[in-house]
Amino acid sequence: MKGDTMQENHVSGKSVPIADIFRWIEELNHIGAALSSQRDIGMLLETILLAAMKIVNADGGTLYRVVNGKWIQFETLRTDSLGIAMGGTTGKEITFPPIPLYKDNGEPNDSLVVAHAVLGGSTINIRDVYQEKDFDFSGTRKFDEMTGYRSRSFLTVPMKNHEQEIIGVLQLINAMDRETGEIVGFSEVDQSFAESLASQAAIALTNRQLILQLEELFESFIKVINYAIERKSEYTGKHLERVPELTMMLAEAVHAADEGPLRDFQMTERDRKELRLAGLLHDCGKIVTPVHVVDKSTKLETIFDRIHTVEVKFGVLRRDAEIGYLKGMIAAPEKKPELERDYRAALAQLDEDMAFLKKCNMGGEFMSDADVARVKDLAVRHKVDGENLLSENEVDNLTIRRGTLNAAERQIINDHIRDTIDMLEALPWPNRLKNVPEYAGGHHEKMDGTGYPKGLKRDEMSVQARIMGIADIFEALTAKDRPYKKGKTLSESLAILGKFCLDNHIDPDLFDIFVSRRVYLDYANQFMSPEQIDEVDPAKIPGYRM
Repeated sequence: MKGDTMQENHVSGKSVPIADIFRWIEELNHIGAALSSQRDIGMLLETILLAAMKIVNADGGTLYRVVNGKWIQFETLRTDSLGIAMGGTTGKEITFPPIPLYKDNGEPNDSLVVAHAVLGGSTINIRDVYQEKDFDFSGTRKFDEMTGYRSRSFLTVPMKNHEQEIIGVLQLINAMDRETGEIVGFSEVDQSFAESLASQAAIALTNRQLILQLEELFESFIKVINYAIERKSEYTGKHLERVPELTMMLAEAVHAADEGPLRDFQMTERDRKELRLAGLLHDCGKIVTPVHVVDKSTKLETIFDRIHTVEVKFGVLRRDAEIGYLKGMIAAPEKKPELERDYRAALAQLDEDMAFLKKCNMGGEFMSDADVARVKDLAVRHKVDGENLLSENEVDNLTIRRGTLNAAERQIINDHIRDTIDMLEALPWPNRLKNVPEYAGGHHEKMDGTGYPKGLKRDEMSVQARIMGIADIFEALTAKDRPYKKGKTLSESLAILGKFCLDNHIDPDLFDIFVSRRVYLDYANQFMSPEQIDEVDPAKIPGYRM
């Protein structure tokens, strides 16, 4: 009946109880589940090593990673009896240099057991390194001399991924008898369990590396999109950099709030990553927006600024005035004083009219009814070769009340958010990033439902989307690199943002935190010019509830 209850240990000669083997298998399964759930690479590698040491009852061990098929890099190591713990989550850096897989002459570095295990792709089980003739253990002996340690048994297991590529090495040192604590050799059972664990660990490590690589690829893809937008419109590219920063500043302030309506808002690291990605992608639809609309710096700008065409027409008007003056002089030289006075007055008026149109062309926050009427009057008062000075399209653009975009162009700009939502919703987001389209697509919605593109109201939006709405507006107000306006000061920007709050366009609870936690100042110190950072009196900010 002995064969039913014992498994012979072919190295030590001792028998291992079947119950112990079942316990190890159960522990191996438990460790496998733990490995599959571990997300941090450093902690994962440490978990692998500690689990292996526990299963085979080893005093020490090292886990290495293979780098670029050329080097073996120390990742984490332990020697319990010496109290040595380095790498992993210990915070103690491993200073040992990487082990080369090949010598300078290109030959395999087979003299080192770790390199040999990688190059040969098989486990190496050594009972006593001091009796070993095939490998160079001079470094191990030197370590023993320095520490008083006695290295004896070594189990070196290559870690192979699903493609049979060796991505790491698990090396265990000094197996200890579970009853006596004596240093013994690693048994075949130990080796079998270590190899099984190494196989599971390699899969877990590969999966995590693949996830990280996919995340890096995705973030790089985002950067490529934003780079393309920046090449198309430099200020839009900068906007795409700054809005995520301000979004996260405000989100962290809300996260830290321990009182008020938003005190229950909390973020995990996953939540932070999801929100930051949404910030980076919130205007990705602008990649299809025509550049002459995105960067329209003046009202008459298309491919070029048509104010220069208007200037040419004024040149013709000056010529006509001069011709009229000269003809008058020929016909009635005795009227020279009056003719010259009228001529100079005409030129002065033309200069004034041209200066006025140039001013109108620059855009602004507000255009009065009187200025609109004057543009329309000038359009028909002056004639150039029998035609009105300004075309209907030029009049329409020069009388834009706010900014530089006409109604059609503003609609094109507004459509970027629909393009953003369509682009983001077309992607197969994993569950942990599923809210990115909603966060990114809601930054032009208003609390009263008058925003776009969906006309959502406050209760229909996430806190994150409402945060991004404030970040988008404040960045636009303070940005000093817009081609059509100057960056506003802090006090000006907060006053405008406060009016948006009173008009129920932005979330009042978030606005209170934005002001009370001085998020605006943190942002200003990083992204605004010193001359923009003026004194702010919170008591004078509209909509702020102190």
